[in-house]
Amino acid sequence: MKAAVLYEAGKPLVVEEVELDEPQANEILIKLEAVGVCHTDLSFMKGDMPCPVPVVVGHEGCGIVEKVGPGVTSVQPGDKVITMVSFSCGKCHFCAIGQPTRCVENINIMMMAELPFFAGKRIHKGDQGISQLFGLGSFAEYCVVHERAAVKIRSDAPSDVVCLMGCGITTGIGSVINTAKVKPGDSVVVYGVGGVGLAAVMGAKLAGAGNIIAVARSQNKLDMAKELGADHVINPNDVDDVPTKVKELTGGIGADSAIEAAGVASVMQQAFGSIHNGGICVIAGMAPMIDTLTFMPFEFLLGKTIKGTVQGDIVGSVDVPKLVDMYMAGKLPIDKLITKTFSLDQVNEAFEAMENKQVLRSVIKI
Repeated sequence: MKAAVLYEAGKPLVVEEVELDEPQANEILIKLEAVGVCHTDLSFMKGDMPCPVPVVVGHEGCGIVEKVGPGVTSVQPGDKVITMVSFSCGKCHFCAIGQPTRCVENINIMMMAELPFFAGKRIHKGDQGISQLFGLGSFAEYCVVHERAAVKIRSDAPSDVVCLMGCGITTGIGSVINTAKVKPGDSVVVYGVGGVGLAAVMGAKLAGAGNIIAVARSQNKLDMAKELGADHVINPNDVDDVPTKVKELTGGIGADSAIEAAGVASVMQQAFGSIHNGGICVIAGMAPMIDTLTFMPFEFLLGKTIKGTVQGDIVGSVDVPKLVDMYMAGKLPIDKLITKTFSLDQVNEAFEAMENKQVLRSVIKI
């Protein structure tokens, strides 16, 4: 099969023929139809996050189950599925208490880029094994994944739209609804309105937020944020201090919730500085692992909270099919975010377009 392989951080992906093993116990073979181009992949490709190489990147995949290994019960051949950036083993403490995105297996899968439970590699080129980012590796014609790394969805959903549910859309919406727990009438400021941030704007609208503020340097992104429900937009180039402007727009006290979706440490500081006493700042963006944050401890005595989130603290098997249904019913216009599609051979062009801010979201059609 053809796949996009990263051989060295900072270098272009190599689209080439590789060999793929048959699915083993509790694994499934997916014929991929579409894959979202996500900034998280770029973080690993640039070396901002550690990852073994060679590795097939890509994680927002959608396709059709072609084969299943022994013991698979959740899907069958012919089912349409979305691959999940966060894995849930279903057995650990966090899975048992309904917090599957915090599964203890996740850190191993992320750092080792292998299938869950140290199951090894399924992709090879000659004698060399090739890893799969997040145990997925969906920039390929096919992928073999653990059955719990994929969620079955309705068959009529367009793969080249709903693939974004595998990470960015669920992260943005979930960070507002599940992590920040935004209530009707709340004020919400979203820092960084790329794919995750625009999804957060949609999530704030769904939650009934009374005052939604979007912050970004790109006018195109701010225009889309307004279209999706933002009441106010702020371009940092136009103001002296963004947190001060946020306070002006929230009656002088600050926002109830701030969502940081840019993945930049300095922006995280600004987001925290935008909430009022008792407010919550949710970190949804992925900053380089070596970056640090600095806060005055006194601010925490005032009831301020800062909290991270993985894939919006969703329960994938429950929430993803619901969100797909909402899109199909016209209640979640995620298709508006997709401004360009590429072929697998154009995957490097897709990431260049992302870095150059030429797209809101893009999709690789397999």
